[in-house]
Amino acid sequence: MQQFFATCPKGLEYLLRDELIALGASEVREALSGVHFSGELVDAYRACLWSRLASRILMPLSEFAAADEHALYDGVQAIDWSVHLGEEGTLAVDAVSNASLMRHTRYLAQKVKDAVVDQFRDRNGNRPGVDLEQPSIRLNLLLRKDRALLSLDLSGTPLHRRGYRVGQGEAPLKENLACAMLLRAGWPEIFKGGGALVDPMCGSGTLVIEAALMAADVAPGIRRSYFGFLGWLGHDGDAWEALRAEAEARAETGLRALPAAFFGMDEDPNVLNQAKRNAQQAGVIGFTRFERQSIEHLQRPTDAAAGLLICNPPYGERIGQQEALAPTYRAIGDKARAEFDGWRLAVITSDEDLGRAIGLRAHKRYALYNGALECRFLLFEIGGDAAPRVVEERPMTPGAEAVANRLRKTIKHLRKRLDREEVHCWRAYDADIPEYSAAIDVYNGREESRPDRPPASWLHVQEYAAPKEIPEHVASARLAELVRGAAAAFELPRDHIAVKTRYKAKGGGKYGRMDQRSSFLIVEESGLKFRVNLFDYLDTGLFLDHRPVRARLREAARGTRFLNLFCYTATASVYAAAGGARTTTSVDLSANYLEWAARNLALNGFSGAAHQLIQADCLQWLQHDRGEYDLIFVDPPTFSNSKRAEDFDVQKEHVRLLGLCAERLAFGGTIVFSNNYRRFRLDPLIAEQFAVRDASNASIPFDFTRNSRIHQCYELQPR
Repeated sequence: MQQFFATCPKGLEYLLRDELIALGASEVREALSGVHFSGELVDAYRACLWSRLASRILMPLSEFAAADEHALYDGVQAIDWSVHLGEEGTLAVDAVSNASLMRHTRYLAQKVKDAVVDQFRDRNGNRPGVDLEQPSIRLNLLLRKDRALLSLDLSGTPLHRRGYRVGQGEAPLKENLACAMLLRAGWPEIFKGGGALVDPMCGSGTLVIEAALMAADVAPGIRRSYFGFLGWLGHDGDAWEALRAEAEARAETGLRALPAAFFGMDEDPNVLNQAKRNAQQAGVIGFTRFERQSIEHLQRPTDAAAGLLICNPPYGERIGQQEALAPTYRAIGDKARAEFDGWRLAVITSDEDLGRAIGLRAHKRYALYNGALECRFLLFEIGGDAAPRVVEERPMTPGAEAVANRLRKTIKHLRKRLDREEVHCWRAYDADIPEYSAAIDVYNGREESRPDRPPASWLHVQEYAAPKEIPEHVASARLAELVRGAAAAFELPRDHIAVKTRYKAKGGGKYGRMDQRSSFLIVEESGLKFRVNLFDYLDTGLFLDHRPVRARLREAARGTRFLNLFCYTATASVYAAAGGARTTTSVDLSANYLEWAARNLALNGFSGAAHQLIQADCLQWLQHDRGEYDLIFVDPPTFSNSKRAEDFDVQKEHVRLLGLCAERLAFGGTIVFSNNYRRFRLDPLIAEQFAVRDASNASIPFDFTRNSRIHQCYELQPR
């Protein structure tokens, strides 16, 4: 079995994951802009030939530290290139750098190439050549955080280049994005039910052609004459020819049964000619019909009772302006209602206002990227019982609109960094507008009970206590406005928003009864997976403000015996285990949280005797334990008055707590101490017993900088 990585445009990861599973890949898991999978070489060949969504199929060759050019050169030279490339062959190198000291990608590619050809020259005086178009092998270098991953690009050129496109319009749609749109719109099911496809703004025909190829079971790579493995010395020619022969037979069978149910219209005669030539080259010209027609004159094809009306209208970024395009979008909605009763409408656009101009309520929305441009893919059911109703929504109040605008600015400001650092759960709002006093956290994840569904966004809204002079009915109304503004900004239904409200009770403000949905999400953080519950508990199972603290523990954990006190759901233990801790020990009084912790560990492949979970009062347990630990993380509650344990006050008890931790600490070990009591002061006795580094500022995530007092964090080493 070999490891592979299939790259894809952002937003297609989960579709690609499902596609690779259907193609027979093993150990499939999605990542940012791609999917990891395992299999034999033939499985990678099959992905190259059959994937409608992937951009490239990479086979990792080596991973090594590369903080400078010498380390990079030496790491590449450590590979025996004679098993991959003959001296008469050619090569090309692509390079990407992310969060590394070396950033010049052309220079990085040059160093990799030099290391390869120098190995040949040093052995026999001959060296391979360079071919940037169709080399014998193409190498892919990913330099991330000064670690190099060097892979063989089995695809050779991007897989979205099917080999049929001989012409394109002004704003072409990549073939794999077109397939993602068709899959999201449910085209395979619509076709199986006898439906037709209409693209009223077809341009060079990509959606129409890809829909026909998909319906006919034609492998998307069958017309490609070049793949990156064809000149590779490890190529299995017999396996490849068998795959091609099977694909040819399936295509012949599928095309023989394909109906002429694919229609494309456009006002531009030049792009229509290109569409016809592309369809001819793709082998589906006999099943498609392209006509010159404006959207205002669009009619449903005769004898097509149901089907998919799909289009990629101009967005305003590259063709035309928003104001001029609004009538076009309105016409799409008008024609859909008038002519396509019982059909499904699918539209992609980068502009939310243009999407609203369609005049229909979308029943589904997906985020897709057309190149670097973030778009919304909107689905509408037209007519019948499932038809959306054109409803004049109650206008938002000025307060709700202010919240929505604030959140939209935050999303725009943070989006690139969130994507770059692969942050899926983050704080979007923290009483940014004083009158709307709450925290809003975003969780992107998959419902644990519905693993077949794609991941989605959810909001966790936690109301802060209103000042005494604010009447309760005013605070309640403001919270409702905040929730409505958040729903509008994130385009989420109300059932994707968990709201924790406060009420007045003896002893101060309390949070009301939770929803008790027993609904868990699986979310990712730094490549690790965690269960969170937004509705049933006051806290979700993942403290978002501790993201940098967990990362620091991961860095420090290699080879250590790690102790996690007041472990909660043991997210820190998962990080330590991922960082290479020899053992982890997690202690908490709650059996419920320890069960949750066990699931978090297992979710990431950590189980067995090396990872202990202990139910106990932490202070009492420390007094009786005789273990020794190299790294201790202690994150106690501010107050606790559990009936099963002694009362606890972090300000009063932290000296005793840390003293007990020091007794269990191995020589040279470190205690990481964190708490979220805003008026906390470290006792002067601590500085006498420990060398103290205040890591509070460094431990605050960028999305929590509005409130730098969210927690305090110290690193302690006994004197």
